Amino acid sequence: MPFAEKFEDLDIWKESRRLNKQIYSSFEACRDYSFRDQIRRAALSVMNNISEGFERRTVKDFAHFLDLAKGSAGEVRSMSYAAEDLRILEKDIACTLRTDYETLSRRIAAFQKHLRKD
Repeated sequence: MPFAEKFEDLDIWKESRRLNKQIYSSFEACRDYSFRDQIRRAALSVMNNISEGFERRTVKDFAHFLDLAKGSAGEVRSMSYAAEDLRILEKDIACTLRTDYETLSRRIAAFQKHLRKD
């Protein structure tokens, strides 16, 4: 896989790391611990699935783990709606998170397309 030497070089991993930190800080004050833990696990799953797939060192495996990462990004987006509805997050923060995760999901999909093309 000539596009990077290590997963830390991947822009999609760097962005997932940034967003993971954002999720952790955005839900710091949330007292619904199961909700907070679930959205944090989903955010961490995006980052971890990108790295785990990369470390498998086959295009097929990597593409599969990117599918999982996209699924987790969708889970974060869905939970941000619930967080907004339940007034756990302010509307503008929830909207920004959804937009950022939707953008990341599109970037992951574009990277998958590139992987499967080669």
